[in-house]
Amino acid sequence: MWEDIREDIRTVFEKDPAARSRLEVLCCYPGLHAIWMHRVAHSLWNKHFYFLARLTSHISRMLTGIEIHPGAKLGKRVFIDHGSGVVIGETAEVGDDVLIYMGVVLGGTALERTKRHPTVENEVVLGSGSIVLGPITIGKGAKVGAGSVVIRSVPAEATVVGVPARIAGPQSSGLVGQLNHDKLSDPVLTVVSQMLDRLSRLEERFQIHGESSPISAPISAITSQKTVLNEDEQIYSLLKDVIDPEVGIDIVNLGLVKEVIVEGTSVNVNLVLTTSACPMIEYLKDQVRRKVLSVNGIEKVTVNILDEPWKWGQVNRKAFH
Repeated sequence: MWEDIREDIRTVFEKDPAARSRLEVLCCYPGLHAIWMHRVAHSLWNKHFYFLARLTSHISRMLTGIEIHPGAKLGKRVFIDHGSGVVIGETAEVGDDVLIYMGVVLGGTALERTKRHPTVENEVVLGSGSIVLGPITIGKGAKVGAGSVVIRSVPAEATVVGVPARIAGPQSSGLVGQLNHDKLSDPVLTVVSQMLDRLSRLEERFQIHGESSPISAPISAITSQKTVLNEDEQIYSLLKDVIDPEVGIDIVNLGLVKEVIVEGTSVNVNLVLTTSACPMIEYLKDQVRRKVLSVNGIEKVTVNILDEPWKWGQVNRKAFH
């Protein structure tokens, strides 16, 4: 028992940089207290002292704000950080080295007395407010983003986000317990950006086909009567076809295009971003590059991301209507 307590204290120091001293950890970590009381309650539950087990669990919930059913199985070095609002159901199973943040729910979806709660394997990270429902499995080393609702099993080493949770990619860090939310991709945005990219490529192919068509001559004769745009205007016009999937507005009206510099056959396009953690940086750069290269005489395009704050004042508000 004492070895388990020492191991629990070491785990706190490993997973919480705010921990300063052993005395602080012993007295001020409700997640630790909840786990210790759960071990007592679980032991009573296994010996069929169900009322005493539930009473111990109930007292623990009142003291810590963490509700762990005495029938739930917790592995070694489980750490509940902050803890308020954490609920772990009766048939839930939590493996070793699992990190659980506040507001996490491991809930059931059935009324039968069967396995109805999740199984969380070793080295999993459950972000704040994430909800895992049903007799599903969260694979070893997986990470669940904050606020996600998981209703299907998650493969080992995967990262899931959203409602319902979708796979955002493989684990980006080899360090257990690190969940960098600012680096999580949005699977919906990824799909939208791919669709926009394919649409853009189809439009380019259609345009090339139209220019090579025998009936394109009369059309060009008509369009030749229109005002001829200079290179800058032509580039800005083309960049209005580049849509930011996160906002749904083109990058010109959104104010992301800071400036376009034309030097002979080379063009520099300077962009600012709505956030430095924009998940669509590479998509936007590729779209800008391809659009500008479609201008006659342009051979080289450089897209620069400026380290400047984006402001709402840069937006053409008519674009929202």
